[in-house]
Amino acid sequence: MYVMHNSEYPLSCFALFENGPCLIADANFDVLMVKLKGFFQNAKGNKIESRGTRYQYCDFLVKIGTVTMGPSARGISVEVEYCPCVVANDCWNLLMEFMQSFMGSHVPGIPSVFSNKHDSIYSPADTMVQYMELFNKIRKQQQVPVAGIR
Repeated sequence: MYVMHNSEYPLSCFALFENGPCLIADANFDVLMVKLKGFFQNAKGNKIESRGTRYQYCDFLVKIGTVTMGPSARGISVEVEYCPCVVANDCWNLLMEFMQSFMGSHVPGIPSVFSNKHDSIYSPADTMVQYMELFNKIRKQQQVPVAGIR
């Protein structure tokens, strides 16, 4: 189980189970987890976070962050939201076109969370699932050894 927080929803705490549901609780969920420490153990050194800047351009919300694991930067996250649309599949082409304007050919494919929610309303839990997928990819990355010069 992963416990996650999002600055856009400061009073909520998200508990995500791998390949399972996302539980949304109030911020006191962390306190409950501390009391249950006999049953759950924190993974040491696995804290990963994305911190960055939030921009608004017309109806688009763009968040660009640096993903860090411990003291080292591991990647960059780009979150794009089209605020007037609540059904993500309805505006995916518009999101792609907007992202191409500043990301060029580095625009990602359609997120897996969209395929599970054909015409349903997009929720904050869907965003957290995407962050969990990103963080898991970054955790699994092998560091490329740097060749030494003699």
